[in-house]
Amino acid sequence: MFEGAPTLPLAGVKVVEFCQVAAGPFCGMLLADYGAEVVKIEPPEGDSLRQWPPIHGGLSENFASLNRGKRSVALDLKQQPDLELARALVLEADVLVENNRPGVMQRLGLDWSWFKSRKPSLVYCSISAFGQTGPRAGEGGFDLTIQAASGVMSVTGEPEGAPVKCGVPVSDFTAGLYAAFSIASLLARVRAGGEGGHIDVPMYATTLAIAALQTSEYFGTGRNPRKLGSAHPRNAPYQAYRASDDWFVLAAGNDKLWRAVAEVAGTVDLMEDARFASPTLRAANQEVLRDLLETAFGRAPAAHWLERLREAGVPCAPINGYEEALGDPQAEHLELVREMTLPGGHPTRTVGCPIRLNGEAPDVDTTPPALGADTAALRRGRG
Repeated sequence: MFEGAPTLPLAGVKVVEFCQVAAGPFCGMLLADYGAEVVKIEPPEGDSLRQWPPIHGGLSENFASLNRGKRSVALDLKQQPDLELARALVLEADVLVENNRPGVMQRLGLDWSWFKSRKPSLVYCSISAFGQTGPRAGEGGFDLTIQAASGVMSVTGEPEGAPVKCGVPVSDFTAGLYAAFSIASLLARVRAGGEGGHIDVPMYATTLAIAALQTSEYFGTGRNPRKLGSAHPRNAPYQAYRASDDWFVLAAGNDKLWRAVAEVAGTVDLMEDARFASPTLRAANQEVLRDLLETAFGRAPAAHWLERLREAGVPCAPINGYEEALGDPQAEHLELVREMTLPGGHPTRTVGCPIRLNGEAPDVDTTPPALGADTAALRRGRG
């Protein structure tokens, strides 16, 4: 059942995935991109992400974007023969990944305690909203609710605006990244002769963990960080500015870059203003500084300022849509956009592995599986 890409770093690693929607499937895809052989166990009706549009030829492009390079086996785990097949497959594997509510895998008879004595080398990873233990362990959660509970929404958006979430599902994918990193770390221990173990990945905790700058601000001041729109709490000018025709961003995170911005904008007199004499003072007075700079930036289009700022060495960028971001020459150089063919034959594209190994983009398998495409082969292989 397991076949692999022999040249990638996780070649030969066998993974069984019991996951739906985003966090767990993203983890499994990261492992597959690095050469692991991932078998996705789905219920007979399939991963619910298969129903999310856009759908072409009967397959969701959302689903395809998180499940490339995997095989799909459709099993009813409440039926004993299918449960036994799933157990046998895990016992042949190196890794199990699941993102069900705590208790579900135990009720099915697929929990860590069942496998621990039978296969001590197994790396068993559980991704959930709040973790496997504790007062909120039994609660479910989605990216939106975790962004709210973990504080992300409290620092996202304009100061007086309604609550908004980060537009990218940061809680889902942060959990998937932490899970993949933790799995790879335990695999290194197993390969060195040690045991596997149970990895508990709470989305709530991983989302708090990436907020190191916000939590350290709270610990250091005793005050909740606040929403600042595109601005930065400790640096200025460091946000979006309006030119005569459009918005753009610049990030002047030190005094040298601030001097460059002032020279480009023709506002060198502001360098002598005591309110803007240091990064801390500029941040404290950034609303006034924004208004003064926007008066200057309003005299020319965004493209003019971006060209001048780049020449001066100031990090800056237009506010791209995904069409523009994917069409950037740097995206082409990094070979990010890959061709993909859905199981029904529909041609599309996806973003491949963003990491380069020894200067090369990994040649990932972009093929997403049709629901249960590998079930028959599995059953035949086991008689």
